[in-house]
Amino acid sequence: MLHNTKGIVLRVTKYGDTSVIASIYTELFGLQQYIVKGVRTISKKGASKGVFYQPAAILQMEAYHYPMKSMQMVKEVNWSYVYQNVYSDVLRNAVATYIVEILQQTLEPEPHPELFYLIEDTFKQLDKGGPGLVSNLPIYFLIHLSQTLGFGLQGVYSNETPILDVHEGNFVANKPLHPYFLESEEAKTASTFLSLQLYNELETIHLNGAQRKKILELFQLSLSWHYKKFSEIKSLPILQAVLH
Repeated sequence: MLHNTKGIVLRVTKYGDTSVIASIYTELFGLQQYIVKGVRTISKKGASKGVFYQPAAILQMEAYHYPMKSMQMVKEVNWSYVYQNVYSDVLRNAVATYIVEILQQTLEPEPHPELFYLIEDTFKQLDKGGPGLVSNLPIYFLIHLSQTLGFGLQGVYSNETPILDVHEGNFVANKPLHPYFLESEEAKTASTFLSLQLYNELETIHLNGAQRKKILELFQLSLSWHYKKFSEIKSLPILQAVLH
């Protein structure tokens, strides 16, 4: 059956001489694999449809969907959102690459509209936001991805609960026996990330490189504990190298 749905490209691999297999997270069907025929050729108009199939692209798709098939087919595709900066700016591209790699290891075939909208909004804000927003977006995304998937942080930072036990996912009164915790300003900042109402408020959070590295690595580790096959995120060192 033919459906119209938005989709976010996560991975593209060559298939045959002119086609690709695209892993796309869709609004209607969750994570799906699509055979896209003939997109690696140049049309008479001089354009290649392969330009649509690059990681983080947000597409409007007309695609066939058969629940019993592991591979679907795309009939027609166009941009749902056209990036102005994500592919040309080094920092934004590094953030997008990192988020895509995280999603490759956490998304499921089942539809999850709330999760789709979080991802879509995150990429749009990455394209439009200022330097502070872009630098803080990876941490914000990991925290809210965990929240949306159902294993987010509980509680808030306070004088009574000044420690964030990342392993248990809550704010506590005393340091845990393991090393997976944040304290002082870092715990307070993590609580702030949870309470933000607007993406633009990310501009108000000021972290140095060491703080950002520690918080990001801890939340990535926390996410990995929920997925047995979660492997090394190869783009993390590149992201940390360009973050300030």
